[in-house]
Amino acid sequence: MNKVVIAGAGVMGASLAQVYGLSGYETIVYDVIETGLEKGKHLVDLNQDTLISEGIITPEESQKAYSLISYTLEKECFKDCDLVVECIVERLDVKRDFWSEVSEIVPSTALLATNTSGLSITDIAESVKFPERFIGQHWLNPPHLLPLCELIVGEKTSEETVKKMRQLVEGLGKSPVVVKDINGFIINRIQFAVLREALYIVGTGAATFEDVDTVLKAGMGLRYAALGPFGVADFGGLDTFDRINSYLNKDLCDAKEGSKLLHDMVAEGKLGVKSGAGFYDYSGDKADKAITERDKLYIQLAKVLYFNKK
Repeated sequence: MNKVVIAGAGVMGASLAQVYGLSGYETIVYDVIETGLEKGKHLVDLNQDTLISEGIITPEESQKAYSLISYTLEKECFKDCDLVVECIVERLDVKRDFWSEVSEIVPSTALLATNTSGLSITDIAESVKFPERFIGQHWLNPPHLLPLCELIVGEKTSEETVKKMRQLVEGLGKSPVVVKDINGFIINRIQFAVLREALYIVGTGAATFEDVDTVLKAGMGLRYAALGPFGVADFGGLDTFDRINSYLNKDLCDAKEGSKLLHDMVAEGKLGVKSGAGFYDYSGDKADKAITERDKLYIQLAKVLYFNKK
């Protein structure tokens, strides 16, 4: 496998282009509008500068990646590629339209992947020619820093495709996991279970947003980053966890309709960093500072947990 097409030059597409380019693949970023490609190029420049300044890659490695990444508006790029990773808008109808056309263009041997955080792979695959070669990839933002890649197996995805994709992602220096096509996959099911309980705790007045975040950052997050929930339980003693499980579960939030607190904040236009306000204040230049600080923290943690293992 040599030639990879990343469809969509947004945040995820630009980041994934670097993942493949830095791993030595000829990488073509495809988009439908020129402004999209320009934004993608800008993101690659910003990310490469950060990787170099933090000592994760050398200037020479960056230049090699640049030499392998190109950009195009032409669908001719799909005709002789070995892999397509689609990172377009998170809408089922749009993804289906894309794959209905592109799966007819690519070679029959090409692997096909959709980057989605929750859409059904089986549903998207209904529009894919030879769906046995089609699989889901759920990368976390930004994938050039975060190692996880969920590989989602649709009803028609072949075992050979799963095997090849797992080997491919491992070859990128990333950490793949395989999950069936369940709603939310693995990470979002866990993430939203945690968020539901966190919102419930704040909503009852038991603690503040800051206190809950501190619990995750200074305690639970560190333990989970090192061991995961099952590893933490093993070290804590399954008998202890079983006793807690017997009396705590009945008191946990089990709301099915979603958090009213979250609904109300969205209704007020508090959408987080992108709107200048969320659980915290991001007005003025605070948003840019928050993004920079987040990336530095990700890099520092990744250096300890992952990058030093290379």
